[in-house]
Amino acid sequence: MLQHLTLTRHAETRMRQRGFRDADIEFLFSVSTQVAPDAFMLTKRDAAREIQKRKREIQALERLQGSKLIVEEDDLITCYPMAGGSKRQRRKRRRR
Repeated sequence: MLQHLTLTRHAETRMRQRGFRDADIEFLFSVSTQVAPDAFMLTKRDAAREIQKRKREIQALERLQGSKLIVEEDDLITCYPMAGGSKRQRRKRRRR
């Protein structure tokens, strides 16, 4: 969304003073709630939702690390976990 905004000199100055980066502003626009026609705010609910989302993403990354996809042109041929899997998966297998 930042691509569609023109930063005023005031906004650029305040961003520098307050430690905001362009990526921070884009991120805030993507996850915050519009609280007025001209204002967006990252609420506690927004933050909690995004934290839960990223926790699920981290869990998926841990579970899927080492997985391999075989693709031919635009077709997925097969997918499988590589030998060994994650440390967590190996521990679960040993306990059985």
